[in-house]
Amino acid sequence: MVDVSAKPVTGREARASARVLLSEQVIGALRGHGVPKGDALAVARIAGIMAAKRTPDLVPLCHPLSISGVTVDLEVADDAVMIWASVRTSDRTGVEMEALTAVSVAALAIYDMVKAMDRAAVITDVRVDSKSGGDSGDWSRAD
Repeated sequence: MVDVSAKPVTGREARASARVLLSEQVIGALRGHGVPKGDALAVARIAGIMAAKRTPDLVPLCHPLSISGVTVDLEVADDAVMIWASVRTSDRTGVEMEALTAVSVAALAIYDMVKAMDRAAVITDVRVDSKSGGDSGDWSRAD
């Protein structure tokens, strides 16, 4: 594990995103009466928040951080559920891994909730979209 004790405590934020490609049937169910297992979007939101908080337990050598806030937003698009997570901290290292873990686990929760209706669902485009704070400063994906 990298020693970050000499780094200053600063405000840091990271934003990540992912997509879960789904069939028309599942998109219709998410927009309408819901899926048989329950409220897939609510379950995914809570799963993502919990995952951000547990990242050091899941990713070896990832520093445990004092997370100040996590938001997980989901949107049902024409062919997918879009997922965005923002994670904030005041600490010595960034929260990119926490944001990535949040969207990844939220996507897994969506898959779990809809797999009986759509075994061909695909989790894709998991990525960091932006980060701020720390010595390396701010960064945003160009596309």
